[in-house]
This record gives sequence, C-alpha cells and structure tokens, in this order.
Amino acid sequence: MAAKFGTSGLRGLSSELVGSVSALYSTAFARFLLSGGLASPGSPVVVARDFRQSSPEIASTVMGALIRAGLKPIDCGTIPTPALALYGQSIGAAGIMITGSHIPADRNGIKFYRPDGEIAKTDEAAITEAAALLAGDEVANRVEAGVAEDHEEKASRLFLDRNMAILPAGSLKGKRIGVYQHSTVARDMMVKVFEHYGATVFPLGRSEQFIPVDTEAVSDETIRLLAGWSDELSLDAIISTDGDGDRPLVTDEHGLPLRGDLLGLVAARFLGANVVATPVTSNSGIETAGDFKVVRTRVGSPFVIAAMDEALASGESKVIGFEANGGLMLGSDFSIGSTTLKALPTRDSFLPALAILGIAAENPQTLSAVARTFSLPIALADRLENYATERSAALMAYLRSSPDCLSDFLTSLGTVKSTSDIDGLRVTLGDDSIIHFRPSGNAPEMRCYVEAADEDAAQALLEKGLGLLGGWQRIA
Repeated sequence: MAAKFGTSGLRGLSSELVGSVSALYSTAFARFLLSGGLASPGSPVVVARDFRQSSPEIASTVMGALIRAGLKPIDCGTIPTPALALYGQSIGAAGIMITGSHIPADRNGIKFYRPDGEIAKTDEAAITEAAALLAGDEVANRVEAGVAEDHEEKASRLFLDRNMAILPAGSLKGKRIGVYQHSTVARDMMVKVFEHYGATVFPLGRSEQFIPVDTEAVSDETIRLLAGWSDELSLDAIISTDGDGDRPLVTDEHGLPLRGDLLGLVAARFLGANVVATPVTSNSGIETAGDFKVVRTRVGSPFVIAAMDEALASGESKVIGFEANGGLMLGSDFSIGSTTLKALPTRDSFLPALAILGIAAENPQTLSAVARTFSLPIALADRLENYATERSAALMAYLRSSPDCLSDFLTSLGTVKSTSDIDGLRVTLGDDSIIHFRPSGNAPEMRCYVEAADEDAAQALLEKGLGLLGGWQRIA
C-alpha cells in the first residue's frame, strides 16, 4: 500500500511512513507553504500525534524535516486533531497531525493544515507534485529526529476552554456518562469536559495498545461492550471518538450507538444553522428535517469544507458541515448564549456530543427519545476490510459499465429505480430503499451504506449488500 492522499490526509503503511516518506512529504508541505506565501522562513508549524506505536517516530521525522526546510515546528504532543487545528488557527500557524484516525494500527497517516484550516484537494495535488519533484533529493528524504518547543498544555487549554463554554454551567448535573477511552487522544479531555458540566463520569476501557474505532461502522464486539457497560452502570450515555478525536461516538441509554449524521443534524438545530453541507452518504431524510439549506458533496472533509466556503462566498451565514461519521465542521462563527464559537473548518467530535446531551438535558429526554423525534429513515453502514483497491475499482467499473450489469448484480435485492454517481454508486431500489457502494479513500476497504423503512429491512439489506460485495470476483 503506497502512501497517498485519501478522503482526508495522506495514508500508508506505518512501515512506510516511519521512514523517508514522512520526511519527503513534510519537506514538500514546507515548500508548498513557503512558495504560496502561507509561511515565511522561521514561521511556526504546530505538530501533534495520536497514540499509535509508530506516531512518535513519524512526528520526530516530520519536525526534523520542517527544521531543515527553515520552519519552526511546535510540539503539541498527543491532542485531538480539532485541538491542534484550533491552536494553529489562533497563532496563525500551519499544522501537521500524525494519525491514521480509525484505520488499523499497521497503517498511519499525516493530515496537513494551512494557517486558515485544512488543505483543499487542489493543495493535495500541489503537495503531491512537490513531493514528486523532490523524490530524488537526498536531503528531502533524509530521516532525522527533530526537537521542538512544547506547547501541549497551551493547545489543550484553548480547546478545553472552548468546549467548557458551550452548555450552561451544571447543565449535565445528575447525568451518568461513560467515556470509552480506549486509545483515543481525546480520552482525558472528554472526562474533564463532562465533569465540568456536572455529570458523573465513568472512564471505561482505557488501553495502552492502539484500538481502531470506526464511528461510522461500529463493530459488533464494541457494541456488545458498550451495551454491557450501559446496563451495568445505568448510564445515560457513553461518549467516545476515533483515534485522533475528530469523529464522535455517542450511545443512547441502552449503549446503542447513534448515527453520526443524526448527531450532525441535532447540532445543526442546536446551533440554528442556515446551511448544512454534508456528503451523499449522510441520511436522505436530512433535507426535510430542519429549516436549513442542504448541500450534498462527495465523501471527505475537503469536499464538505469547499461547499461551506462556496456558501459563505455567496453571502450565506451560519454555515456548518458534517459527515456520516459525525465529524462536525463550523464554516462560520456561531453565538451560543453569551459565547461566540469561532469558525473551525475541521472535523470536531466534542461539539456534536455536547449538542445532543444539552438538548436531552434541557427537555429533559433520553437520547433514544431525542433520536426518535427526527423520524429519519433507518440507515446502517458497514465495510469489508482487506478488499484490494484493484478489486474495488474493477467492481465499480463493472457496475457503471451498463444498466444491465448493475441490474444483474442487484437482482436479488430488487429492481433499480434510480442511481447517483456523486461518490461511489448510490442506488434507489423499487421499494424506495437505498444501497450505496463506495470504495474507501483511506484503506483497502469496501463500504456499504443502506437505508430502509425499518431496522429489520435495513439490516437484511446491509447483509445482502455485503454478501454481494464479498462474492464478486473480477470479470476478465
């Protein structure tokens, strides 16, 4: 698996990134910043990492490359990606986050930030081109350890202060909230934030070994674990995130995970958003679930951010974006009570979790009751791992080759009513249920998303869809 940009950031095998690849791309990023006027010699670049075994070594190499390129790395330690982005934004610094997010520990990644937020797809192309030009440069590929000034406490404090001003003081008093800590860099911050609001917090499942948690396709094993804790401790909710803390995992009072796009929808109402940008994989019921304009995008935060930027450029205000994984992005400033939340155009896991807990506490309602008020179609998602990218590409080409090929492939599911090709292939069947096939942009995985009228129908459709994917072989 060669290192390449996916839906959000550079991804590759850990064994590749700990070597010259991280040095090369960091040098290319420095060239991109300097040549584009986004930095000058000596400008700061904030750097942080997740808890993967390979992340400290990659971070050290990245900082060494930045120093050689004439920039000043600032070590922000192990903090959530949105905390790094917020701190970089506050001091006018570009940033680099070492994380593979939710993918397995044998892989890792690098996320790049301009001083004004996440890099765009055009920026990815420019960095990739710069890396190609530097590929034969011995200095650009040199692996050297870099040492930088420590700003972890400052960056953490800024992010904590932001999140401790979102809800009224004491608003979660009497609530019993579990924090599934596993190996997320957000684990200690989440305890502090929810205790600040008066909740009784139960830290759960802390691990010194990296555990990949995909908030968009929570494993059956994790669901059983969450349900067991919820029952044993009589919890109102369990909160967690993926590895780098930019995607939320929130369960109801039964320990059942709530969909990320539902969390985004709740946050849109909580904030009073006028415009919502969200990928085609988010629930189809969002368009009728609130008094806001919905803009659909391809999957990946760069596409959502581009749509937010376009809305702002057209004169819109109160603009947010969210993905089906629950990561929430603020395209504009928002006022909450006497507090102004500054725009933060990168995925954040804290705000959507606080929004749904705040709404539930204000009414008061259980989280399952809050979810039911939206009456969204039942939507489920899962993935097949170790699905070679060549195989997924061949499958998608086959399905797009003709209506007959698509109909034949889906014959056991029903007739094809309509299709959408925005990202992957999204098919509306004759009974108005939906099945969506999409190769992952981050890993050799094939994802399947479904919507149906009820839980049983959605589960059956998901199982059949995964079965079709797993049984497909390349056609010569």
